[in-house]
Amino acid sequence: MAHLIGFATSLHALMATRTAQGSVAWMVSLNTMPYVAVPAYWIFGRSRFQGYVSLRREAISLLGYSLEDELVNLHPWRTHWLSESDRRLRTIENLARLPSTNGNQVELLIDGEDSFTSLFEGIDSAENYLLVQFYMIKDDAQGTEFKRRLIERANAGVRVYLLFDEIGSLDLPRSYISELTDAGVEVRAFSSNRGWTNKFQLNFRNHRKLLVVDGSSAWMGGINIGDEYSADDWRDTHLRIEGPAALHLQLSFLEDWRWASDELLEVSWQPHPAAGPDVSITGVSIPGVSVMVLPTGPVDTFETASLVIQQIAHLANERLWLASPYFVPDEGVVAALKLAALGGVDVRLLLPEVSDNILTTLAAHTFFDSLIEAGVEIYHYQPGMMHGKFFLFDDKGAAVSSVNLDNRSLRLNFELTALVIDTGFNQQVADMFEDDFARSHKLPANIFADKPLWFRVAARGAHVFAPVL
Repeated sequence: MAHLIGFATSLHALMATRTAQGSVAWMVSLNTMPYVAVPAYWIFGRSRFQGYVSLRREAISLLGYSLEDELVNLHPWRTHWLSESDRRLRTIENLARLPSTNGNQVELLIDGEDSFTSLFEGIDSAENYLLVQFYMIKDDAQGTEFKRRLIERANAGVRVYLLFDEIGSLDLPRSYISELTDAGVEVRAFSSNRGWTNKFQLNFRNHRKLLVVDGSSAWMGGINIGDEYSADDWRDTHLRIEGPAALHLQLSFLEDWRWASDELLEVSWQPHPAAGPDVSITGVSIPGVSVMVLPTGPVDTFETASLVIQQIAHLANERLWLASPYFVPDEGVVAALKLAALGGVDVRLLLPEVSDNILTTLAAHTFFDSLIEAGVEIYHYQPGMMHGKFFLFDDKGAAVSSVNLDNRSLRLNFELTALVIDTGFNQQVADMFEDDFARSHKLPANIFADKPLWFRVAARGAHVFAPVL
């Protein structure tokens, strides 16, 4: 019986697994070791969140609008790409299914103190509704202050909706949630195993971190709610966005809330262009800066997060700098980085020397020698944990993201990226990078080959688990 179930499951793997290598690996293991492989497949094996795909289609129908109809008020603020290099950014727009918008102002938030101050001020400013989503919420000092401010807004008559990931916030006590719900805060956990076909599924996590205030301003990036994110030895980055792009972050939240709650929220879709001076992009004066919001995840038709990184690598002519706390990328990203470096682009990676995940720390080393040989410079951040996810290309664009450069973020997690096309913001991110490089160690050639045998064996072993890291 076990082998029959294994055979039947292997047919599912044949039809559903995205890569030929993955199909072969699952089919062999499911037919030879069904007792182990069958439960492993239904928990970790799938790379497409089919239940959410169906719900996305249903939600659009139930809401009674198409994306274009609901966001029609954003058309005057759409970015009109003028130069040939700018027009190539339309590829990323098409992947995101959302247009880039002008009329925004952005604020780069470096590390926890600035980020939490801005986040809490944003919460306090809400007059109508708050949409709040974090992968991880902890019941510590920062979590207590976060809870207090949400309750205060709810008591003031503001509609407050809080969404957290069921796995990421596994340790969040029921008493914490009860205090919020007793005050009128609507709280939901994002679970990937809703529905009988997803019953044992644990592979998909909602890694997004965002806050939307009244549809006019939003925050997103790498910071969760917890004390470690404001510690002196924790390096992180967040972003505040004011303007029409906040509505795209709002849309991302509403889709996730719909999955978690079966509820359709009533919110404002009126754009609120940010006040501020005009900014010149490609020689044309336009109001505010151009922001492209990229929600990515396992419901996408394509592996959007990976393809966005690859396209940015192809667009870069002079420099491409990327920061990530975890580095276990797919073959496409590795190839794109190598090709950019071989073509003379200044490609740099900023990674932690030791992350909070020993498997990813080990697995990352298996990529280093070939990347360095191709001309990629790799820096290990020294003062503590580098948890920021951000990148820039040339002097034009820069992004703050929740996407790690690992398989989980690139293919399995729900993530968010905000790509800002503005030379001034690009320079701010470049300055941030330079400060981080000054506190980092540049890796020499053959860094992996020169490691002791036990380390290389352990790293290769960790790399085997790359598809779920």
